[in-house]
Amino acid sequence: MTLDETDSRLLAELQKDAHLTSQELGEILNLSASQVGRRRQRLEQEGVITGYAARLDPAKLGLGVQAFVQVQMATHAPEAAASFRRLLQTRAEIISAWTLTGEADYLLRVICEDLSALNRVIHDVLLPHAAVARVQSQIVMNEFKADAPLPM
Repeated sequence: MTLDETDSRLLAELQKDAHLTSQELGEILNLSASQVGRRRQRLEQEGVITGYAARLDPAKLGLGVQAFVQVQMATHAPEAAASFRRLLQTRAEIISAWTLTGEADYLLRVICEDLSALNRVIHDVLLPHAAVARVQSQIVMNEFKADAPLPM
């Protein structure tokens, strides 16, 4: 899919504030509200825009510990990997997961209320899985740049 400059500017504005109305976006982009609406709808239909969500403050919700957890697998058998991914899907504390190259096979972003909760995720959920060989965690001390908008 080819994005023109107006599409890129529209996406940049939506990443800053997805609540902007078509009228407000039209004023920013020098387009009519209907033109903006059609562009937004096309970007949604083509899967460029995958959804809209509110960003919440974890600390204000009592979620005071964030960690990145690296998982090294003992086996890479397809069923073992599928089983592990299904496990990750069941845990609300695991808010992101990636497969990696290098020593670790997975990188998990985990947010919990406290260190005890993080300990339970690691020792009661991840390590008991038959396919897991090793888990290493890094606790976030300070987040100075939250998930930023994609570069447009």
